[in-house]
Amino acid sequence: MKRTPTLLALSASLTLAASAANAQPPAAQSLANTHPAGLDLAGMDRNVKPGDDFFAYANGHWLATTEIPADRSSWGVGAELTELTTARTQALIQGAAKAKPGTEARKIGDYYLAYLDEKKIESLGLKPLQPTLARIAAIKDKKGLAAEFGRELRADVDALNSTNFYTDHLFGLWVEQDLNDTKRYAPYLLQGGLGMPDRDFYLSDSPRMEKIRAAYKAHIAKVLRLAGKKDADAQAQRIFDLETAIAKAHAPRGDSEDVLKANNPWARADFARKAPGLDWTAYFTAAGLQARPQFIVWHPGAVTGEAALVASQPLETWKAYLAYLQINHYSGVLPKAFADERFAFYGTTLSGTPQQQARWKRAVNSTNNALGEAVGKLYVAKYFPPEAKAKVQAMVGDLIAAFRVRIEKLDWMAPATKAEAERKLSTLKVGVGYPDHWIDYASLKVVPGDALGNAQRAEMFEYRRNLAKFGHPVDRGEWAMTPQLVNAVNLPVRNALNFPAAILQAPYFDVRNPIAMNLGATGATIGHEISHSFDDQGAMFNADGQLKNWWTPADLAHFQASGKALAKQFDQYHAFPDLPLKGEQELSENIADIAGLNAAYDAYRIANGGKEGPSQQGFTGDQQFFIAFAQSWRAKFREALIRQIVVTDGHALDEFRADTARNMDAWYPALNVKPGEKLYLAPADRVRIW
Repeated sequence: MKRTPTLLALSASLTLAASAANAQPPAAQSLANTHPAGLDLAGMDRNVKPGDDFFAYANGHWLATTEIPADRSSWGVGAELTELTTARTQALIQGAAKAKPGTEARKIGDYYLAYLDEKKIESLGLKPLQPTLARIAAIKDKKGLAAEFGRELRADVDALNSTNFYTDHLFGLWVEQDLNDTKRYAPYLLQGGLGMPDRDFYLSDSPRMEKIRAAYKAHIAKVLRLAGKKDADAQAQRIFDLETAIAKAHAPRGDSEDVLKANNPWARADFARKAPGLDWTAYFTAAGLQARPQFIVWHPGAVTGEAALVASQPLETWKAYLAYLQINHYSGVLPKAFADERFAFYGTTLSGTPQQQARWKRAVNSTNNALGEAVGKLYVAKYFPPEAKAKVQAMVGDLIAAFRVRIEKLDWMAPATKAEAERKLSTLKVGVGYPDHWIDYASLKVVPGDALGNAQRAEMFEYRRNLAKFGHPVDRGEWAMTPQLVNAVNLPVRNALNFPAAILQAPYFDVRNPIAMNLGATGATIGHEISHSFDDQGAMFNADGQLKNWWTPADLAHFQASGKALAKQFDQYHAFPDLPLKGEQELSENIADIAGLNAAYDAYRIANGGKEGPSQQGFTGDQQFFIAFAQSWRAKFREALIRQIVVTDGHALDEFRADTARNMDAWYPALNVKPGEKLYLAPADRVRIW
């Protein structure tokens, strides 16, 4: 998955958590993508040897002269496109606000305008949330507590594609194709309940984490004081202690990414025996899951540990925790003081961002979360014509063909494994631009002027939409992303890919550029997503998306040894002197980077008759390919966000992803990389997987 600042902020957008003073929306003339064609020569630093620092060679001047905008925690190619797409989407939403009442377009406009109406939100105070808070206050026993947990369960996580595995509900729900039976959907239950991104934020003894913990306790207390709680500090301490106990029950990030450890089918009756302490009958009934005979428990230790905490911790502590979670969760649609306080912690303390985004941007993000595919319809109608889709589909076809040839030529893979790999490649379902069919939002009620109620109803609509999948055939064409998202994803359980329209534009993909540049940038991304079907996680799924080993023992051993070598390579990189990368945690993405870049290079060469492409801008075809790849990873991050990424993210930092080219033989003659230079790898040390 190609990481962008949009996805890095996913948890904040899910909880509607940002706030800023209104700013003027973009002028109409700013909505055009005016990125110049070709490589960005001015952004390079040719005083740096590519073999010493390839990322700086391709991007050094840009890095030295570019400031991260005050309302961003990072900036780069993806962020620039996200800003452009947000501005375009805002204009489309404004137009939708003028549509006929009762139409889908008008729902979009009404949702946006309600979120934008700070004056109305301010005048209402906490009143819209009072029914929820009163319900929590009225809980009399642990059975009622279990029912409240179930009532608030949401389908807000994706176990295989989330940047984080935490949700601010006690557990998270993922409704997806069953790992063991490809013909049905399964409910997956995941660990949750934390207000910070990962267990390490609670348990690490580093001085930086200790400071963050102190800031988080202060944040909880501030939220409670804003809500009128007289014993805010004492409640905050109890809530923090409870979350720390939850964190101790959580599985570490590495275990979360191991799908073999996650495949734990539990019958409905197993929960009382395996995870005592929570009234599971009350929980599942309130969650609408009482009829589900079986679940897949992704984090069994966490489910058992959190259920035990429900029994052992005082009821009043849990009630204070639940009330805090509700207020914190909906801060973006509560009075400004709440939104500002949430941003101060999640935006500034955790990510280093000094300034909130303008209100209109947050309104666009919230509207996208609530009515994403409805907005997506408007976006692709204006910005992704059929001819653009056809060109990208052709590129995808070329890359799949190149990947097929690579599989055929592998000298270490047995014929039986190759046959299964070919079958998987042949059945891969690729979505380009937008889904084949759209979500129907007819049952979602949007009320003008009711920002918080709209947010609640949108979450419940999505939850019910997911529950409605049970009993129906698995839809491999359902998308996990909206067309207006600058990103891409592989869905290994369905053996499917999504390439949203917003990422399929300049500078990633530009019809004016030679094939070498397009395949070095967008082609490498497409190849990356294709190859996720064959990375350390994707390789565990067969062509139907079933969790099944289709490798011979010798082939699997060779593949795993190559993966260990790649993890070791990335372990040597340091974001800061005290902060090494985590090669095992990032392995899936790094395998996909290498495989995708190789496939893209093959496709570029095939497109040029097996030869190097023509020179342009003073660079050979091979140089264009590799420089375009490195420039596609152009980004700067604030230190706080870098440290958060290394702890929680399955992706390496962008500069090190650009350096994956050092594992390709063709990179060395193209960039004249010599022994003794920092990135030089002897041929025997270059990791070769696909």
